Amino acid sequence: MGRHFRRLAASLLVAGIGLAAGAPAALAAPAWLPSGAHVAGIHDLGGPRSDGKLVVAGSGKLFLMDATGTLAPFAQGPGGYADDKGAEAYLAVSPGLNVATAGCSFAPDDVYIERLHAPIGITKVDASGKRTNFVNTPVFSTLSGIAFDTTGDFDHRLLVVGAAKNGERLLQAIDCNRNIFTINGALPASEGGLAVAPASFGAFAGELIAPDENSGNIYAYGAKGTVDTVIKPALPTGGDVGVEDAGFVPAGFLRGGTLYFADRLTPGGKHPGSDSVLTLSSGDLAAAGVQEGDLLVATEGGGQLIAVRCIAAPCQVITVVGTATKAHGEGHLAFITTAPPPSPSPPPTSTPVAATTSAPSSVPVLLIAEIVVVVVLIGLLAVAVVRRR
Repeated sequence: MGRHFRRLAASLLVAGIGLAAGAPAALAAPAWLPSGAHVAGIHDLGGPRSDGKLVVAGSGKLFLMDATGTLAPFAQGPGGYADDKGAEAYLAVSPGLNVATAGCSFAPDDVYIERLHAPIGITKVDASGKRTNFVNTPVFSTLSGIAFDTTGDFDHRLLVVGAAKNGERLLQAIDCNRNIFTINGALPASEGGLAVAPASFGAFAGELIAPDENSGNIYAYGAKGTVDTVIKPALPTGGDVGVEDAGFVPAGFLRGGTLYFADRLTPGGKHPGSDSVLTLSSGDLAAAGVQEGDLLVATEGGGQLIAVRCIAAPCQVITVVGTATKAHGEGHLAFITTAPPPSPSPPPTSTPVAATTSAPSSVPVLLIAEIVVVVVLIGLLAVAVVRRR
């Protein structure tokens, strides 16, 4: 009886060790999931507004979307917004910040949208859905990116990037009194989701981060006219293929929330898209090792997603979604935090992260449970040996 028990315990022990060793491989990698929201010609997301909803743009119309993916028309009545159906007019939602040098503030929840036909400029849609012309930008032949300065290096102005009529590429800052300031007139090419880096982003804190799909570079534009390359990740490059969508993980997000990604329908290509909103949970990001304050960047073709951490040089890259899909991403990455407001959290650690790792930052619960089983089996085996003696 004792010999039989020992053989059984040994078999269970080997099986338990095998399960424990194989546990990490069994964990599914993060993957984009449908939110259930479909918008024809979707090309950008912005916000959230103070009511927690995102602004969604597609086919010259605007919508509001809540955390469940439920859509409602926005600014589509009399005096509302309507524009070119095929244009990729990116947008930025005002967080309601003060521009000290202008002595005024941008009203919270107002939406600022690129106007890509004559006169080139920015259209404003206020929180009630009323449309007005905010400003014309006659120096530009087209616009390719827009974002609010949320950190303060640009004095909380609205930032726009585009191609000038003379062939140069410009960064301009616009205050709430509609004054326009040229920050840089010799930029490299960039297009899509722009975002200003938080204070935790190392040497690039406060700078405007701009991805370029053609070169694959992710640039940082400074308020004093500087241009630096943050990193060139090992991702596909080229038109309609390379890095396009960007956004910083906000404070408190990893306590509970959802990341949103605009997947535009573009028939005939390798990445045809779906005219829908795709999602990743905060749990998926945390499991991949993402921290609050990290920069997330997705490719236009395939929706591959990385996190970039620049607390110390060199910047580190974490693969989140490593396999290309049929998605065709456009515009900004957007976040809705659904957890209660967080208490003040410590700054992210500067522990180096392998450039291509997608492993969890902590030991999986499943692995811990299997280790406990192995320990119990070893204990039972030891008891059996002692009794036999």
